[in-house]
Amino acid sequence: MAQVQLAARIDARVKEALDRVCDRRGLKMNRFVEDAIIDKLEELEDIEDLKAIRHEPTRPLSAVLKDLGLDGKL
Repeated sequence: MAQVQLAARIDARVKEALDRVCDRRGLKMNRFVEDAIIDKLEELEDIEDLKAIRHEPTRPLSAVLKDLGLDGKL
């Protein structure tokens, strides 16, 4: 995978905390930041998925159980 450089201005206190965490846990800062960005992107996608799901039609549990041949028995 090709790599590119990313630059961002952040609060000095955030940078200091990042340095401390990475140092204490033996983490590489680049990997830590990349993982954090990926996690946030996934979270935002999940939020969009949730918004779409909220508009999907629902069915009563009894109908689902009937379709499964369980006739109200779990």
